Amino acid sequence: MTCITLAASNEPIDPKKPDNNQHWDLLKKTLNFSFIDTDFSLSKHQYPTSSQLVDKWTAEAWRNETIHTQVAFWSNLTTYNGQKVQLKVSDLHAGKNKISKENIIFAPVAYVLSDDPGDLKQGCGIGIILDSTLVADRIQNTNTFTYEAFETRPLWLSIKVPENTEAGVYKGTIQLIIGDKKKLTLPYTVTIINQTLPLAQNWAFHLDLWQNPYSSARYYNVEPFSAEHFNRIKQNMQRLANAGQKNITASIIYDPWNSQTFDKYGSMIKWIKKKDGTWLYDYTNFDKWINFMQDIGVKDYINCYSMIPWNLSFYYFDEASGQDKVLKAKPSEENYTQHWLPFLKNFSKHLKDKGWFEKTTIAMDERPMEDMIMAINLIKSADKDFKISLAGYYHPELSEDIVDYSIPLFTDMDDEILATRKAKGYHTTLYTCCSEIFPNTFTSSGYYEPTWLMINSVQRGFDGYLRWAYDCWNKSPLTDTRFGPWLAGDTYLIYPGNETSIRFENMIDGIQQAEKIRILRDQFDSNPEVSKMLTESIAAFSNKHVQREDIPKQVKSLKKTLNSLQIQN
Repeated sequence: MTCITLAASNEPIDPKKPDNNQHWDLLKKTLNFSFIDTDFSLSKHQYPTSSQLVDKWTAEAWRNETIHTQVAFWSNLTTYNGQKVQLKVSDLHAGKNKISKENIIFAPVAYVLSDDPGDLKQGCGIGIILDSTLVADRIQNTNTFTYEAFETRPLWLSIKVPENTEAGVYKGTIQLIIGDKKKLTLPYTVTIINQTLPLAQNWAFHLDLWQNPYSSARYYNVEPFSAEHFNRIKQNMQRLANAGQKNITASIIYDPWNSQTFDKYGSMIKWIKKKDGTWLYDYTNFDKWINFMQDIGVKDYINCYSMIPWNLSFYYFDEASGQDKVLKAKPSEENYTQHWLPFLKNFSKHLKDKGWFEKTTIAMDERPMEDMIMAINLIKSADKDFKISLAGYYHPELSEDIVDYSIPLFTDMDDEILATRKAKGYHTTLYTCCSEIFPNTFTSSGYYEPTWLMINSVQRGFDGYLRWAYDCWNKSPLTDTRFGPWLAGDTYLIYPGNETSIRFENMIDGIQQAEKIRILRDQFDSNPEVSKMLTESIAAFSNKHVQREDIPKQVKSLKKTLNSLQIQN
């Protein structure tokens, strides 16, 4: 990774900064503060275009919903350079009712380095140097920033509507204070609809964002699975649980993904071959991780990766030699069976003793069907009741055996097979990775793309969405989202220090819309007119012939439709 030069604001130097500031002379106002609606990131050293400005923000929300928008501040006045800018919010009032400002976040958004895929058809294994750029993505845990002339500062406004909020039209203000006295104020309105979302832990949407505790342990320089480690990552993992996360990611071997991340996944289970040739399995770290995540509120599935790692290498400690050793074996080979069968039998007993067997899956990622069939047969020979999950290619032949199956965005599943899976209570999700330039969740992606993806899951009759990396941080995750051969942002969705991203928040927004669709379908199942309206609105989110420029208007149109349907008192 290239060395990053930081500006005075501790943000990377803008590689596209103009040579001079003459274009800022065209500003009619010296201090500018406005709501904005932008499909992609603003430019740090260009001011927003008139098409991005919103004169007045009027929003709609259900109870228990979190809504958000962007605001921007920009100026060509040098008088205040270096002074602190403070962001303040008021309560929201509707007559005697109010939404306390404790439920409102108003924070600056930091620029991070990203890359521009240009004309690339996919973002995997990039072998060329891409054009680097700054994008606004990291939402900071502060309500202040430093004034700099000739810069545009994006701001994030988020309102969490409490469950007991009365329906009505609520009004409030946001304020920007420069130094001690210069104040800029914007009013806005939020209409609370007579509808209620369930709490996140009760959302039906099946969210599976893979976690990598070894990354955070390296970043914070702490012992993996120590009390200090868990204390450092508790808020980040609570943020994940609050998004409705269902699955715990557990690595049961060393390096299941052949070092494709900055930090290799270690094995949460110690494999020890004793001098007499028998095996000992130390589950200490595995148990710590599962208990921690369940206490956080993530508890539906424990996905254990992987019996078929990408490098087909299996590491263990050999007591006879006192050394770490590695076995290379294919699922078709006898030494593979001899290595895995004792473990699977022992693991089954351990899971049953802990009360975790029913929620645990032996999980694989993008493996060939022939290898999957052999692995499945071996798993079932160890315990016929073991569950299996797969994120990867769609193989109709495997569907009967995969309880948690995620397939690529542009792959379809047969309607009959999907219906059979639903009848059995299996989960089917879609995923994106580096393969899809759009829609996706890269830092170069359009802001509405994560929302669109969640609704695409509903349009296809799927249960949710999978993304391979929640927190696989790189060397400098707070400033540079690029990493090796993958498009920037591919390896993580949130930042160290419990700082969220616009990408992650828009993903949550999409999950909320998916929950609204589910609720409205139940409420209006006997109303053919409403059912038709919902079906037609969702149809636009097909994975066929996706047009990137249409995504923002599709999302806005659907949200308007969903918010137009409410319970009559």
